[in-house]
Amino acid sequence: MTEIMTDEPARADAGRSGDRRGLVVVLLAVLLALLLVGHRVIPNVHGLGSLVDSASPLLGLGVPLLALAALLRRSRRALLAVLLPTIAWGLLHGGAWLPPATGGGPTGIRVASQNLRAGNPDPGATLTPLVEAGADLIGLQEVDGGGPAAPGLRERYPHRAAVSTVALWSRYPIRDSTGVDTGLGWTRALRAVVATPRGDLVVYVAHLGSARAGDTATRDDSLRSLARTVRADRADRLVVLGDLNTATTDRVFRPLTDLLRDAQADAGQGFGFTWPSPVPLTRPDHVLYRGLTPTTAGVLRTPDSDHRAVTAGFRW
Repeated sequence: MTEIMTDEPARADAGRSGDRRGLVVVLLAVLLALLLVGHRVIPNVHGLGSLVDSASPLLGLGVPLLALAALLRRSRRALLAVLLPTIAWGLLHGGAWLPPATGGGPTGIRVASQNLRAGNPDPGATLTPLVEAGADLIGLQEVDGGGPAAPGLRERYPHRAAVSTVALWSRYPIRDSTGVDTGLGWTRALRAVVATPRGDLVVYVAHLGSARAGDTATRDDSLRSLARTVRADRADRLVVLGDLNTATTDRVFRPLTDLLRDAQADAGQGFGFTWPSPVPLTRPDHVLYRGLTPTTAGVLRTPDSDHRAVTAGFRW
């Protein structure tokens, strides 16, 4: 009697083995999804929660890696599990890549902010892309000495206000300016009233305290201090330009976003990362506003600085 042999048991064993191997991917996918949706509940002990908040957009890089692992293991269960962090990331951060809800139309004033980098060998060259982009107001941080010097730059921006290492360069008259205390022990922010052709615009230029892994207290205190100052400011139209050393996804940023809108979120597309300049991984540089309508927002790569510049256009 001839015995008929089949490979069905072997295929079944292979399928069960593939599913077992895929369990690791399933677990990692679930953990990544939980981290994405629950990063705000991580205690901000020694700045840990703040760090995870700031990195949350980058957690999406784990999705293609998990998908590749699932394919290599030929596990349909693992592939389905990868949908969990994919959906979570899309709901949290995918909107940044959609066409902006606002924007377009005539632009009344263009603003920009640039951290020049202390010791910059040619700050004038750093600012050239902003000048060419038509910025009317440029907020500067880490300004050395008398500030950038380049042919025609001071003629194009004849009105300037400066305090310590921050400055505002303007095409329009600056009627008033004063230093702003952000609790750093030295003044690293200013408030100016710019007389634009459409009316007065209050502009803050700020460079908040540094944030490092395990040490964000100084940054946190300076951000809350700036938020208190902005809250007390009664100006109808107001813009904050600067290196705030805080990502928009960081829970610590909330005191400012409760008061002001983010031009990149409203009129830009993408995350608008600015630091470090060669391969930016986060966005410490911002244009925040109230009392205006944003028409454009973006990022410019500039030479000789470790930060890219941020730009925005507004209409009254």
